[in-house]
Amino acid sequence: MTARSDDRAQARGKALVEVFHSASEHFGQLHPIDPEQLPEPARTLLDHTRHMTVAMERFHGGPVGLRVVQRTTGHDGHYCREILLHVADGRVVQHGIVRIDLGQLPPDVADAIRTESTPLGRLLINAGLHCDVHDVRVLRVVTGPWLARLFEVTPGRETFGRVALIGLAGRPVIELLEIIAPEPA
Repeated sequence: MTARSDDRAQARGKALVEVFHSASEHFGQLHPIDPEQLPEPARTLLDHTRHMTVAMERFHGGPVGLRVVQRTTGHDGHYCREILLHVADGRVVQHGIVRIDLGQLPPDVADAIRTESTPLGRLLINAGLHCDVHDVRVLRVVTGPWLARLFEVTPGRETFGRVALIGLAGRPVIELLEIIAPEPA
């Protein structure tokens, strides 16, 4: 990874965090790293160009549920939400922040996203949309008080994440930050 892509990954992650959190240190710290630095299973879960929903369902052996923590409409009119994905027993397995240009999606898909009942990747797949997950950059994440509370761990725990773009018909439609839950202590 070049210094330029490091800077771009960190800036994209920070911009997504700042949609909901004015003090990024309260959220946590994001540090771009090379994929080779990811331990397993983080590398398998993050270093790919597929939907994270699919990776999480495969890894956890079943469907994941969605809980929206907060949502807003950005100054540019894009729909933004901060989410948690959880498995059947309620355990949180992923945190995410997405910024979506709903105007670039079919109206029924945009409406389904707004209902906030199904993970984004599953909706896009079920709608048969050929989405291109690209510009994936992986991160080392140190939880601040906010992330630690959501993951039910102590602040300062290390985990990993990624930033990426999702395009549709050659146009960027979704920006995302996805962070896997830290391993149990």
